[in-house]
Amino acid sequence: MKNVYDFTVKDRRGNDVSLSDYAGKVLLIVNTATGCGFTPHYEPLEAMYADLRDLGFEILDFPCNQFAGQAPGSDDEIHEFCTLKFGTDFPQFAKIDVNGETADPLFVFLAGEKPFTGFGKGIKNKALEMYAKMNNKTFGDKTHIGWNFTKFLIDRSGNVVARFEPTDDMKEVRAAVEALLK
Repeated sequence: MKNVYDFTVKDRRGNDVSLSDYAGKVLLIVNTATGCGFTPHYEPLEAMYADLRDLGFEILDFPCNQFAGQAPGSDDEIHEFCTLKFGTDFPQFAKIDVNGETADPLFVFLAGEKPFTGFGKGIKNKALEMYAKMNNKTFGDKTHIGWNFTKFLIDRSGNVVARFEPTDDMKEVRAAVEALLK
């Protein structure tokens, strides 16, 4: 059975990184953007990383520009923004696509393991769902991720155990991470 350790990705310098390098750790894999309404998620993500990394936790950040062009910079510009504005210290990888024919295989796998089920209830969530549908219509059946800051939680064996949409409360994300670290 396939798991995340079977994938190789590119770091922000273009070097291959095998996700098997993270074997035995709890992972949170996130597609991000620097110009999104959810960009402030970097703050609780970094706080969680600072508090929990010594317990075997890693956040893997994959910038993506497929959602309304909200990550337009180069890998270096994105990294500089994240480190200067939010003090991020977790690994950031090369910018990727998460939808369409050019979608990164890792995200195709992640979304296949935990498919999109909606952004939740409430007027803001419904508005995002309508906006996302308009943005993502060009990807058709190759739409794997609904929006920026979708998070996948991976257990220490490399299995995808949960998916969190950007509209999910970051306290819930943290609680799920802490539960896996016990």
